[in-house]
Amino acid sequence: MKAVRMHSRAGPEGLVYEDAPDPEIGPEDALAKVHAAGITPTEFTWNSTFTTMDKKSRLPIIPAFEFAGTIGKVGSDVKELTVGEAVYGLLDFWRDGAAAEYVAARASDLAPMPKSLSFTHAAAIPLSALTAWQSLYDYAKLSKGDTVLIHGAGGGVGTFAVQFARLSGAHVFATCSREKTDLVRSLGADQVIDYSAAKFQDELSGLDVVLDTVGGDVLENSWGVLRHGGSLVTIVGDALDEKAAKHDVKGFSILVQPNRMELVDIARLVDGGEVEPVVDAVFPLSHAREAYERGLKGHSRGKLVLRVRETDEQVPDSSTNRGFKP
Repeated sequence: MKAVRMHSRAGPEGLVYEDAPDPEIGPEDALAKVHAAGITPTEFTWNSTFTTMDKKSRLPIIPAFEFAGTIGKVGSDVKELTVGEAVYGLLDFWRDGAAAEYVAARASDLAPMPKSLSFTHAAAIPLSALTAWQSLYDYAKLSKGDTVLIHGAGGGVGTFAVQFARLSGAHVFATCSREKTDLVRSLGADQVIDYSAAKFQDELSGLDVVLDTVGGDVLENSWGVLRHGGSLVTIVGDALDEKAAKHDVKGFSILVQPNRMELVDIARLVDGGEVEPVVDAVFPLSHAREAYERGLKGHSRGKLVLRVRETDEQVPDSSTNRGFKP
């Protein structure tokens, strides 16, 4: 198969588009034909990208841990998937990713993909949407009437977080760059703060929840805008116990986990017209290096996606198609 691989620890400059062995599957796995893969620009800073869980090197590696495609083969113990089914999912970070024509995945991590989307748009969902979902619902327990601040609201995770927060009935504050304010507002934010023009910590206080996707000073300044007993969730830094105790709040540092049932719920929201993925740009698989380099520059509007198969898009169900184009 054709794949994008890396033969030593490096940044995007180490990516090579080449022939690679077809993946092998175990009894609980599925072999999927990859149609599109979403990327996370920081993947090459993760140990899991390059090693097994017991810290053994697994070079050469294939990146990209979210994808959409069709099932080509299932393991002997797999009951929930059928050959030919259109699926999407978040992959195990300690295994090869989906920047390839085929990927071996745990069958339990895959879910039927939204019927209203092309594979390209479906591939933009799993990692970012699950991160937002788990941050707001599983950890922060966001509910109707809460006030929530979402940092980096124009990015991959942020665009989903704004939409999920709106659906929960929360009052949504958001920070982003000036160029993204209209986008973030259109997704459901009640108040958008251009971080280059104003300091959120000077304008907000007494919030129930903060979701931090930025880190650094943004994370440091977020503790003080929460009410006593509020919750701060960060996906890029450490929610230190002493900081949380000092401000009398709950702090969570999280790493997203694959979750089939949450992906089923997200697909239902997408097909119902309540949530949509935001795709900034699509690159052919052979241009993966360019995609990662662009991502590392920051300021993407939503996700960057690799298109693996040029002409093999899902034909959306006309009853749920909302006009998305591959």
